[in-house]
This record gives sequence, C-alpha cells and structure tokens, in this order.
Amino acid sequence: MTLALFDLDNTLLSDDSDYRWGQYLVEKKLIDSEEHTKKNKAFYQQYSEGVLDIHEFCAFSFEFLASKSMEELAVLHKDFMETQILASMSNKSKALIAQHKAMGHTLMVITATNSFVTRPIVTAFGIDNLIATEPKIENGRYTREIDGVPSFKEGKVTRLHAWLEKNNETLEDSYFYSDSHNDLPLLEIVTTPIAVDPDPKLRAVAEDKGWDIISLIDD
Repeated sequence: MTLALFDLDNTLLSDDSDYRWGQYLVEKKLIDSEEHTKKNKAFYQQYSEGVLDIHEFCAFSFEFLASKSMEELAVLHKDFMETQILASMSNKSKALIAQHKAMGHTLMVITATNSFVTRPIVTAFGIDNLIATEPKIENGRYTREIDGVPSFKEGKVTRLHAWLEKNNETLEDSYFYSDSHNDLPLLEIVTTPIAVDPDPKLRAVAEDKGWDIISLIDD
C-alpha cells in the first residue's frame, strides 16, 4: 500500500482540537476557568517551543475525562464536534483527503492528541486509521495515565513502526503532512514530507531541505 499520513491539529484542522476541547469545557463551566485556561495556555506554549512533557500534560488533560462516565463524555463530545470542530474542517483538507483516496492510498491520522478527542474527528473526515495518544481505561472509565507509548515526537515513529509490522507494510512511497517541528522525527523518514501552514521552525527546515510547503486553510 501507499500510506498517506496526516497530523490533525493545525494541519487537517485549522485549529488545535486538544486546546479547543479545554476551552470548550471552560465555556461550559465544567472546569475552573482561570486555573485551566492558565495551565492550558502554558502547555500549548511548551508544545510550540518543543519542550512539552507529554506525560505531565496528559495527566492534566485527562483529569476531566477521568471524572465522567463514557456516556456523559460521548454527549459532550457530540456537542463539541457540532459547535467547535466542524467549522475547522476545511474544504482544502477534505479535497486533499479525497485526492489520496482517489489514488488508492491508505490514509491515517497520527496525532499526539488523545483518541477520545480525535477519533470522532478522524471518522468525520472519512479516515479509518488513527494512531493517537491513548488514555488508560480501568473499570470502564478513563484514568489520568497514558496507555502505552504516547504518539508524540519519536513516539509517533515507534507507534507507526509497530502498526507497519502488524500489518506487514512499509513506508515505501509514503506521505506525511504536518504543521509542527515536533513531527520532524516522522517527517524525516517518509518518502514525501509536506509542511502544512508550518510553524517557523518547521518552515525553516522545509525550506532548507526543499520540502513542499502548502496551506490547507480555506481562502
């Protein structure tokens, strides 16, 4: 197969779903506004700078998930999709997905954001395969811990190689679309790396290496 890999936040989406989920909870007055907003912004800044501790961040971001039942979370996520996410799914992203499908490629989203937030979004894009950071589940509820290897930086490579081995596939003729310098470990091993509305660090690398740079933000 030819594998077309996509980052999600600020790539296929013109927003960050993890950050937006936190702000959604604040707007719904489901969590403490001042404390959460302050921490959420701080973690997002660390991510942008490439110094995020993914385990520390997930312990923070999974706290609300661990406090609710799966049924309660499903209801909230449905509203979150309708009010926060659908407008961030650009026509350019949808067209790119359709283009790869038309070429018979196998599509996958590979994201650091947790699977609770991202799986319904990926499904809405019409993509079947997802590698995301997995919250550990105990007794039918989420915990504040990560299950297995987080899908972040080099962890994306580790998780993808495990998927490739399980499915007896390779990265031959592969594509990867991303906006973030945090994804350089994966961008550097695919056949065709593509920078999407890249952050300054990724833009500099892409220009130096001659990688394609595109925008998926609707005009």
